[in-house]
Parts: sequence; structure tokens; C-alpha cells
Amino acid sequence: MILDSTVVAEFWDSRPCNIRHSQKLVGSKEYFDEVEKKKFFVEPHILPFASHKSWKNKKVLEIGCGIGTDAINFARSGAQYTGIELSGKSLEVTKKRFEVYGCSGNFYHGDAEKLTEFLPEQKFDLIYSWGVIHHACNPEAIVKNIKNYMNHESQLRIMLYAQNSWKNFMIEAGYDQPEAQSGCPIAKVYSVETVTKLLSDYKIIEIVQDHIFPYQIEPYKNNNYVKQPWFQSMDDAMFRVLEKNLGWHMLVRAIIA
Repeated sequence: MILDSTVVAEFWDSRPCNIRHSQKLVGSKEYFDEVEKKKFFVEPHILPFASHKSWKNKKVLEIGCGIGTDAINFARSGAQYTGIELSGKSLEVTKKRFEVYGCSGNFYHGDAEKLTEFLPEQKFDLIYSWGVIHHACNPEAIVKNIKNYMNHESQLRIMLYAQNSWKNFMIEAGYDQPEAQSGCPIAKVYSVETVTKLLSDYKIIEIVQDHIFPYQIEPYKNNNYVKQPWFQSMDDAMFRVLEKNLGWHMLVRAIIA
């Protein structure tokens, strides 16, 4: 199979990320509330990293808005929100989410590798991307395009998968896979060195690691948070040390050099 953005889009169209985080009617307020609750319970480190409320009256561009969990939080916090999404199915859910909550935003269905071809020239205060760029065929093109929408006051905040992580070790050993659904066409992993190379035109402010998913999958599907046996006996402080050193998520903040 020749990998291109069409293949990536088809994969995420078949099952948008986090679409099964609730058994409620997709598109209902109850559904969206439950999706958000579960997302931020399992990945609480998103909240301080995105810092949604900090961008009130600021212009925010999200690369890969998915089904809109971060998107709606930026919008509800008063940001002037713009979202880009490769998956048309995901974008439909995000638009419905904004309709349900009575929020406004600008949305573009397109490939961020070709961002300048469809997103009008403008500057954003924040360009944000959570777990998206590592799924692209050409992350370098996305990063290059993003710079056209930044000035020296803009911030870039992105999450990439970490090479030196518990999750990646388990994937390499055949005990895990990058995403909940199997067959993800692209899931790159990064080290500090390769992130630095990827963002060579930027000044990196911070790179930290976080997040190990500790729960048993089958109970988790039914909103029962039962830890794996090897994590059950580990106290919270020790687990946080593990996350900070072997977390799957590499949180990167940068500005224009």
C-alpha cells in the first residue's frame, strides 16, 4: 500500500478518534458531555497544556481538531477558534458539537500538509495540535506551513508520541498498538533529538513527557477504571515518576526562532 493523506483520512473516517467514548446518542449533549469527561479523566495533562481559558479573545488554530473536545473548550473559553481536520467524518461531529453548545468557529476540511493552499493568510496567537502531526505522511510540511501563521508573539503547542516510552516499548514487543483501533497507517515516534530537528526553525521552550494509560481495556470500555495488575500496587507518586520519564505523550512548546 502506498501511504498518502487519502489513506490516513480513510482510516480516521472509519472510526474517528474517541468516537466510542460514550454509548449515548452521537451528537447529543449527553454524548458530548460524557466524551469530554472521559477524555480529561484519562488524560488530565491536556488541561494545563492547552490552558483553554488562557486564550480568551485570542486567535487559536488547531491542527487536527478530531471530534472537537479541545475545540469546544477553546470556544467556550472565549477564543476565536479555527479548526483544521483531514477526516470529514470527524469534522462533521465537531460542527455538530459547536451547534449543540451554541458556539461559533471557523472550520476547514483539508490536509495540513497543504495548509497554505486553503487557509487564508493570517496570524494566530496559539497554534495547537494534540496527537495529530505524528500521523501525517509529511510532518515536516505541516510544521513548515504552520510558521506562515505565526508571528513572534505566537505560541506553538503540540503533542507527539515519545520514542522513549512505556507504550512504545510495549508496541515494539508486540504487546500493544499505537491506537485503540488496529491498522493505524502512520504513527511516528519522536525523541528529543528528532523533535529538535523537526522544529529546527523554531525556538523550543519546553519538552516534557507525560501519560501512561494504566487501565484494563475491557472494563474501560464500560467506564470502569480498573488498573492493570502491575500498576495496582504502585502508589500515585511512583506512577507519576514513571509517566514523567516514560510517558507516551511528548508535550512541546515553541515559538518562532
